[in-house]
Amino acid sequence: RIGAIVFPCGRATSKIMSSSTKTIPPILRGIHATPSGPSLLHQILTSKILLVGSGGIGCELLKNLALSGFRDVEVIDLDTIDVSNLNRQFLFRSRHVGMAKCVVASAVALGMVPPLILEDDGLDDGGDCDETMKGVKKVASYAPHHGNVCDNSKFNVPYVQAFSLVLNALDNVAARRRVNRLCLAASVPLIEAG
Repeated sequence: RIGAIVFPCGRATSKIMSSSTKTIPPILRGIHATPSGPSLLHQILTSKILLVGSGGIGCELLKNLALSGFRDVEVIDLDTIDVSNLNRQFLFRSRHVGMAKCVVASAVALGMVPPLILEDDGLDDGGDCDETMKGVKKVASYAPHHGNVCDNSKFNVPYVQAFSLVLNALDNVAARRRVNRLCLAASVPLIEAG
């Protein structure tokens, strides 16, 4: 059994789409329709992602993660928002000046994640969508960590091992090297974007 998505405005979508795609956010339905789609969609919806840095590149990556449907993301950044950031870091507004970048960026990006609210409609789709949605968090989580990634007491190998993927969006060479060493030791893939 699967459920239909109910959008925040309360509009149920079960009458306008096939039963096999009812639980999939509209923006992700194209992925599900491809041959490897259900598996890829399941990975997107269940992967735990760590983004290190929420400045210029980090804001762009965070927006892309959110709009792509990633539901479990943690963000580490030590910096606070300055007026000079506002022209190139689009998640921030003047009212955010002085606040932690990771806190504001996580909150704004969380609002971009496609909704996934399930209701039981009593229909059976044959199991394909049920497998795709197994283990998917109903409520997305974008957790900020205002701190230094070089702090070994918080951000260490066991911490990094909890993630499926790490994205680096740093402008500091020492911190980039630190994250690279952590990912190597934890056997977690790292994408360098800084």
